[in-house]
Amino acid sequence: MTAFQQLPSSVLQTGAIFLSIIIEALPFVLIGSIVSGLIEVYITPDKVYHFLPRNRWGRIFFGTFVGILFPSCECGIVPIINRFLEKNVPSYTAVPFLVTAPVINPIVLFATFSAFGNSFQVAFLRALGSIFIALILGIFLGFFWKEPIQKENRMACHEHDFSHLSPSKKVFQVFVQAIDEFFDMGRYLVFGCLFATIVQVYVPTRILTSISSSPLLAIPLLMLLAFLLSLCSEADAFIGASLLSSFGLAPVVAFLVIGPMLDIKNLLMMKNYLKTPFVVRFIIIVSLVVFFYSLFLIYIIIVHLAYNHVYFFVILGCFQVVFLSFFIFPIFFIFFSRI
Repeated sequence: MTAFQQLPSSVLQTGAIFLSIIIEALPFVLIGSIVSGLIEVYITPDKVYHFLPRNRWGRIFFGTFVGILFPSCECGIVPIINRFLEKNVPSYTAVPFLVTAPVINPIVLFATFSAFGNSFQVAFLRALGSIFIALILGIFLGFFWKEPIQKENRMACHEHDFSHLSPSKKVFQVFVQAIDEFFDMGRYLVFGCLFATIVQVYVPTRILTSISSSPLLAIPLLMLLAFLLSLCSEADAFIGASLLSSFGLAPVVAFLVIGPMLDIKNLLMMKNYLKTPFVVRFIIIVSLVVFFYSLFLIYIIIVHLAYNHVYFFVILGCFQVVFLSFFIFPIFFIFFSRI
């Protein structure tokens, strides 16, 4: 007890905040790991391909929303997408699934809901942003990108075939895969929690205030932070919630939306499986769309405060999404498909 009393108060505060974030996040990481193990053992790309719609628009929407039924963390989503592409699942179905599956599944949405004090608003904005980006990427790949996105001579993909195992061995493998993913995600979670704690305790408030007062600076900063931290989607909401008071809603939403789509570990895996020209365009499109989506959130929040009506907030947000989808981004697609 005497040893702890001799420590500076800032160190004790850092430890307390760090443990509180870890304790909040661990149950969701554990649940997500178990569900990912179930998907790895029991769900195959053949089963998914069997349910694909026949038309292109239907497949884009299928890839965007099927993630609700597949609560997989982004830590293992790229190998899953690679297997889908090998089973002739179209890229405009696989890539939207890559974007939305780690975000719109029930576990992540409930974790986001809980992390922000049972706030439906943040979970809704996060899901809306990921769906928006998935539809844009699906349209881009379905109507403007004509080349295969998968490498022909890529490195071998580490795959498992559990179809020959008995039911009891399959259950055992579920826990083996879950434990492997839990510890794989855990190291990123610990680093992310530690970083968020240090920001709260040691970075002067005036610096955070000056950054948060400028959305053009705060949004890219948290987008870069999400990329560097490489957190799993079951736990990043708790880091985002700890940054909310320092940076504000729109930058934190940018942090939550882009994190599962672009981080260091995912980018390295994408570079292994997918062609570099597509990966470059993927990074540019996702980054720009998340940035402008967050800027529109600031505008919508200002108007919402002026009108003080919750339904106006939702309707105006949906209007912005429709406007961007049908008027601005087709021009954006044509430009990037010709580079």
